[in-house]
Amino acid sequence: MPGSGGHTRLVQDVSLTFSPVYRTKTGLRLFIHPDAPAVAAAAARHFHARASSAIAVSGRFTVALSGGATPRAVYAELVKDLDLNWTKIHIFWGDERCVPPTHSDSNYRLAMDHLLNQLPVPEANIHRIKTELGAKQAAAAYATELQTFFKLEPGALPRFNMILLGMGADGHTASLFPGTAALHDGTHLVVSNSGPNLDEERITLTYPVLNAAAWVIVHVCGHGKSAAVKAVLDTPPQPELLPMQGVQPMHGELVWLIDQAAASALD
Repeated sequence: MPGSGGHTRLVQDVSLTFSPVYRTKTGLRLFIHPDAPAVAAAAARHFHARASSAIAVSGRFTVALSGGATPRAVYAELVKDLDLNWTKIHIFWGDERCVPPTHSDSNYRLAMDHLLNQLPVPEANIHRIKTELGAKQAAAAYATELQTFFKLEPGALPRFNMILLGMGADGHTASLFPGTAALHDGTHLVVSNSGPNLDEERITLTYPVLNAAAWVIVHVCGHGKSAAVKAVLDTPPQPELLPMQGVQPMHGELVWLIDQAAASALD
């Protein structure tokens, strides 16, 4: 499992035509691609495969999008995918900055501008985090949204078909930052949490929700994140310092898609 310590060998998998190289650990597959565009294309292919399967089985596909700038390249690939039945896809977010939905830092705005405005996704299928309520109230309202949409019994967890995650150079994912209270919240579905700057509030899904997903796709690119990739994958678990290590789907698949630059520190 990630962070279990020790090293594992890289293996060529000829059965996966869209993923040239992978590392395997318990519950984790790591695919190393030549560059960032190749990672984005692979993420889009995973999205298509999982969405097509879910829609065929249950009539819908539920996905939580990642934040930051990384998903923009994935969106550019997904807008080309007109074979998907986008009317059956429900869009959520893994986290959000506490800014207006029209703000340039908004994860919602990024997805709208570069993905959703160009596809036939019904407005009712777009489940944004209502940041105008304030961080704590927005977190509570989004938790209620999840409970209502997934028809959850008290104490139950939503099971997303897919959650897309990125990772920061400090090892954070979603808005689960090192040393913050949200890392220890096993009760709430959504919480407000401090960002890298103490005066910056975020809204984020918690570990229980991330780890209840059927598929978690982590996409990471660039030399600037190579040290974090190595630390997360090849050191003993310390999610208080490396929050990404806390992402361990209980009954789902964990797939990492990274480029050669992000993989450069791995043995």
